Amino acid sequence: MKKIIVFLICVLLLNGCGSSNHKSSNDSTESAYNYEFDSTSAGDEYLEIVENPFVDPVDNAFSTFSIDSSTSSYSNVRSAIKNDRAIEKDMVKTEEFINYFYYDYDEPKGNEILSRNIEISQCPWNSQASLLRIGLKAEEIEISTIQNNLVLLLDVSGSMNSNDKLGLVKRGFSLLVENLNPTDKVTIVTYAGYEEVVIEAEPAENKAVILAAIEELQASGATAGADGINTAYKIAEQNYVKGGNNRIILATDGDFNVGVNSISGLNELVSEKRNSGVYLSVFGFGSGNLQDDTMETLATNGNGTYAYIDSLMEARRQLVENIGGTLVTVARDVKAQIEFNPKRVASYRLIGYENNMLTQEEWENENTDAGEIGQSHTVTAVYEIVFRESDNGIDSSLENDAIANFKVRYKSPDISDPEVYELERMIIDKDITNYPSNDMIFISSIVEFALIVRDSEYRGDSNIKDVIERLRRLDASYFDATKAEFVDLVIKYSDR
Repeated sequence: MKKIIVFLICVLLLNGCGSSNHKSSNDSTESAYNYEFDSTSAGDEYLEIVENPFVDPVDNAFSTFSIDSSTSSYSNVRSAIKNDRAIEKDMVKTEEFINYFYYDYDEPKGNEILSRNIEISQCPWNSQASLLRIGLKAEEIEISTIQNNLVLLLDVSGSMNSNDKLGLVKRGFSLLVENLNPTDKVTIVTYAGYEEVVIEAEPAENKAVILAAIEELQASGATAGADGINTAYKIAEQNYVKGGNNRIILATDGDFNVGVNSISGLNELVSEKRNSGVYLSVFGFGSGNLQDDTMETLATNGNGTYAYIDSLMEARRQLVENIGGTLVTVARDVKAQIEFNPKRVASYRLIGYENNMLTQEEWENENTDAGEIGQSHTVTAVYEIVFRESDNGIDSSLENDAIANFKVRYKSPDISDPEVYELERMIIDKDITNYPSNDMIFISSIVEFALIVRDSEYRGDSNIKDVIERLRRLDASYFDATKAEFVDLVIKYSDR
């Protein structure tokens, strides 16, 4: 434990000094978590999560879901732990915990844009089960030559009037602007009681103009978010860059209280716009009135991702370091399907992705809306599987020695290309190991931690001390800053 604590101190000190070339003059003295948050979660709203059960593949051999690389849940729960706020069960989306981190997955080969990485090892909290990890890694592409047509849609309503909301929005989006290419176009649309176009299609080389407009923002009034969304799409379409990245970036706490404000109404509004070729990404801010359900709906139906920003450090991570994956989509409407061999598998359970499940009809329908993957992103799915001791004459469409078959379908980010692409990977005995990789050990620790935090009915023999001990066995060289911070978070949670 001393080795990890020493490493954590070193990483946090180094991160405090910062590696960014675009820090403001007072960043170096600013704590990563100095924004005051509401001490409760009163008013926060989340989509209900009903955990996936164990399924017998004799009854249903297919597990199908929409791929999602959103990460909001992890940073939201992290903020709650660090600020001693209550944690609601529906805050904890296990797949978003896993996908917050990057892993050492193989790069795609040849003309493929997604690599498939498979590993099976013993489940730490369920002695009867094994863990199946399926990891995707998107291709890395040169993004400096891709022109951005960005519409920054900023919530300046009264509910945003705090340092952890509009204050952090202003600082975070200033970092984004500082790192844009000179030829990128930036529009700022704000909304409160009404929407307002602050600047339109301003070349990013005029950074002073854009930064001044951001700095002058003030919060007050109601929240006519739907009007702001309509205006943002209109302007994005007017300034559309063929072959470029055309994207709305929404910053809000998700509180829509004027005009269209229901989940179904916003779903319909954004769904009508997604075929325009304009993507919508959402960044959530603050607590005490966080409408997580609204923001998740907007991002899902707007062909974008959803992240939560709780600190300047996280703003830098999302809006500078990882912005390439947010801005540049390499695969659209990504769907995954695993067919389990009932001769080999007695039961399986997909961990997470509860609100992303698809039917067989949706899998076959090429018009089904699904998730998006950005350049260089890693996306992971984890199953608990129980192997069958005897097949007892069970029929299967798979070869007898296969454990399962994994397929992923996707479309090009270019909406003019209607073709559906498919990649496949058989899961076989060679994928089973008694010596799990560092990534597998870390991912199993994340999953077990999430099961504990949400007090899952499937937590089995999970124990926070076991999680800490498993992380402790990893060599310090494995940990980057975000992984090291996770260890610190687990330790802090264990002391609650």
